[in-house]
Amino acid sequence: MTAFTYRGGTLCADNVALSAIAEQVGTPCYVYSAKRLRENYQNFCAPLASLSPLICYAVKACPNIAVIRTLAECGAGADVTSAGELERALAAGIKPEKIIFSGVGKTRDEIAAALKANIHQINVESISELRVISEVAHSLNITAPIALRVNPDVVANTHHKIATGEMGTKFGIDSTQLPEAMSLTRSLPALDLKGFHVHIGSHLFDYENFRDAYTKLADMVRYWREQGFDLTRLDLGGGVGITYDGQTQAPFADYASVVLGTVGNLGCAIAFEPGRFLVGDAGVLIARVVHDKQGEQKRFLIIDAGMNDLVRPAMYDARHSIMPVKENTTEAKAADVVGPVCETSDMFGEDYLLSGVGSGDLVAIMQAGAYAAAMASTYNGRALVPEVLVDGGSFRIIRRRISVKEQMEWETL
Repeated sequence: MTAFTYRGGTLCADNVALSAIAEQVGTPCYVYSAKRLRENYQNFCAPLASLSPLICYAVKACPNIAVIRTLAECGAGADVTSAGELERALAAGIKPEKIIFSGVGKTRDEIAAALKANIHQINVESISELRVISEVAHSLNITAPIALRVNPDVVANTHHKIATGEMGTKFGIDSTQLPEAMSLTRSLPALDLKGFHVHIGSHLFDYENFRDAYTKLADMVRYWREQGFDLTRLDLGGGVGITYDGQTQAPFADYASVVLGTVGNLGCAIAFEPGRFLVGDAGVLIARVVHDKQGEQKRFLIIDAGMNDLVRPAMYDARHSIMPVKENTTEAKAADVVGPVCETSDMFGEDYLLSGVGSGDLVAIMQAGAYAAAMASTYNGRALVPEVLVDGGSFRIIRRRISVKEQMEWETL
């Protein structure tokens, strides 16, 4: 099932031709499918329904308030990692009691903002942070609902830059430090320990990594309950991957079975923080071929989108599927798809087979809903590209193009 299919020879987002969007909005631009966002949310919820979980969308994946609003209307909460994301979540209609604040570097002002907003909980990443939260909460005469993020020392089978659950990363409280942290939750003022949080990495395909982490988490809950702690919540984070170009993945129901088999019988309220799973395949980046360059050894399709618009290939060695917007059945000739930015790393991938694509033609870079527009920059003096939301047979611009002229108005001589 996909939101992006050919209709009448043209690649469409639901019932809207991507070529029509490109003609009105220009390229490059991001296009999201509201229908697919809703489907992904339901696909996440259904196998876990017996737990009645709190599903907190990881706002960092795609922070556009229209995207957040679409998921909020489905019932989603929000996982935020900054005061800015908290502000976005609230503006998009997420209820405070459905918001979880994560992240290793929360400032005093951010902690205060979260407490004043009366959010669901703050996930604590260190003993230092635990002390600061206590001080801020005490000064505000507010009791802070917290969960301790524990580091289960599980090596996640994913790119090393997005693995977060093993010793030596900056995330979570190591098992050797957990006794001190647990003691402090009792001795420091204005803290209400609700439970534990764990997140071992992003874009995981091996569900056994989750089994290892959640089994350790369940053992921790049982042990600390024996020590007299009333632990009622578990935040299992996110991290379930999606399929990019050439990848396959086990059914999500298999992940749900892991959850139910490890922590499902603890009597805890369960929360999840999916990001990529909800938005990844709901978005594409439309670009136009500027030059069809035949080199001595390689053919290059140079498009008007660059690594500043979609940095994942340069940063994570990611390979997205790429499709011609105009369907063509002629024999394809291999080409490297590259951008205009003055970096050799500005490459979307080698040896794509794109039928009938040459100078002036449109292509769609698929699976571009997560960690794409969210990570865009103005490198090389480039505009921030628009974002478009398709819902049924219509579309609207949910972020306009931010021109270089407008960017310069932020600066002074």
